Amino acid sequence: MSQVISNSGHDDMVHDAVLDYYGRRLATCSSDKTIKIFEIDGETHRLTETLKGHEGAVWCVSWAHPKYGNILASSSFDGKVFIWREQNGQWTKVFDFGLHTASVNIVSWAPHELGCLLACASSDGNVSVLEFADNSWSHKIFPAHIIGVNAVSWAPSTSPGSLVSAGSGIGKERERKFVSGGSDNLVKIWEWSSETQSYTNTTTLSGHTDWVRDVAWAPTILQKSYIASASQDKTVRIWTSDAAHPGEWKSTTLNFDSVLWRVSWSLSGNVLAVSGGDNKVSLWKENLKGEWECVKTIEE
Repeated sequence: MSQVISNSGHDDMVHDAVLDYYGRRLATCSSDKTIKIFEIDGETHRLTETLKGHEGAVWCVSWAHPKYGNILASSSFDGKVFIWREQNGQWTKVFDFGLHTASVNIVSWAPHELGCLLACASSDGNVSVLEFADNSWSHKIFPAHIIGVNAVSWAPSTSPGSLVSAGSGIGKERERKFVSGGSDNLVKIWEWSSETQSYTNTTTLSGHTDWVRDVAWAPTILQKSYIASASQDKTVRIWTSDAAHPGEWKSTTLNFDSVLWRVSWSLSGNVLAVSGGDNKVSLWKENLKGEWECVKTIEE
């Protein structure tokens, strides 16, 4: 991966690099306003496409699940979200969303079971959710964090404990739910209401004393829900909620020596990676006592 990025062909800083579902393609984006697509074959890589159209630095790229085709979303300082699609070897921009009035910092696809849904976090204080259904794109846009939204992350499509609790139907468990982090130091949980056809802030988690830079909802569907939040205040908070009390969240604070930028869960949901301003990545795991321990530190 480092070999691909270092020889990326971008003319400026690379902000994101994401492999597709099968690990065969890598998308990168940069301050040079472009997105590049690479074919990955073992240790080798080949640049196959350069996507242009954004008018500012491109912060984030994200692949949709392959059940929806070869689809890539990108977000930029120019306030726009583009949806790109490849068909017959040709990449085209199939949707241009431009209702945000400031930088769009992160885009995040929902679990594919929920539909083709993309959440977008913007510095204008709003979150938007784009949906592709019936051959057309629609959107919801709403205020989330007054000073700006820095991150969004979807909850798993199945509630914790539902796979082991008797008589729970999978259909009814599939709730559209995500978490956002903002420059107001808050973490907020949003849920879709089919009655009002809108997203509602159901829980607000406070405790950080500076900007929340990133949030990540663990993909685990065991007995607990886990959300990690990384902040400018040099802490990561791990919020947990058990299946018996789904609306109650408890937090554990991890303290660091530098500001923190990103948090990411392993696919099994039990290992948390934390990266910050000291160019280190640390891996954390919960022990049998429910305490979080650093199991590895990687120097970049």
